Amino acid sequence: MKFNPAKGRISPNMIIIIIVGILALILLGTSVFIVDQTEQAVMTRFGRYTNTKGPGLHFKLPFGIDRNYTVNVTTVQTQEFGFRTMRSGSFPTYSSQTTESVMLTGDLNIVDVEWIIQYRVVDPRAWTFNVNERVATIRDVSRSAINMLVGDRAIMDIMGIERSAIEEAGLAFMNETFRGYDLGIDVIAVKLQNVTPPSGVQEAFEDVNKAMQDQERLINEGQQAYNEEIPKTRGEVRQLLQIAQGYATERVNRARGDVARFNSVYNEFRNSPEVTRQRLYYEMIEEVFQNEKDMTIIDRNLDNFLPMMNLGGR
Repeated sequence: MKFNPAKGRISPNMIIIIIVGILALILLGTSVFIVDQTEQAVMTRFGRYTNTKGPGLHFKLPFGIDRNYTVNVTTVQTQEFGFRTMRSGSFPTYSSQTTESVMLTGDLNIVDVEWIIQYRVVDPRAWTFNVNERVATIRDVSRSAINMLVGDRAIMDIMGIERSAIEEAGLAFMNETFRGYDLGIDVIAVKLQNVTPPSGVQEAFEDVNKAMQDQERLINEGQQAYNEEIPKTRGEVRQLLQIAQGYATERVNRARGDVARFNSVYNEFRNSPEVTRQRLYYEMIEEVFQNEKDMTIIDRNLDNFLPMMNLGGR
């Protein structure tokens, strides 16, 4: 059981121990595996799917009988189109990939569209087995979707008001397509980065885009002024209408009261004309001179009457 240098060979017992140790290491290495917190493990036995295991330490049949395929199911993965991030950080650098970003618009212009998609694996089994070229499929479907949407719109719309519509439509189209392929992913965002016209006419397009932005700003300012003034004016109109209606009601009621008073006096006049005439005369005189003081009224038809000043009133 020991090596004899004089003889220059290993004893059979030592060989057996070495073989047993190697087999134990192989057995341990092929029967134990660890799944990270961000992953799930798709399990197969003799190449056939059995189950999916979550994070933690797991055991399996050794020597390749059971195999595990770990899939990241929590990290949001990103695909870039029209550019590549060469170095990230505070001062990132990018490289241009115009062969996949130059497109023909609906009004027969050329535009350079850069975009990204973000997705997450939601079905590890489908992601592992259903499609061979997974990344290539994702990129082809994304390029097809954006090319189709850009080709249906004018270049100024793509650079302006239709950006969000393209993103939303692209997101829906990609998810529908990937569900049809049973790829096992869910696209959570489609973002257009840079949308630029050909270099020869870029300045002219920038001027047009600036003019469209100014137009939108002026429209918003006008709408804001409208929203401020119109409700105020409507309130003033309602106030004037209420005042006019109140005044009309007051005048009508006063006129009805005068008519009723006149009718009452007229009925009395018909019954006793002379008495009513004198009463009206006295009421008129009282109303005319009610605010006068120290006044004496003399009938001009009186004879032999000498008016005297009342000196005692001073």
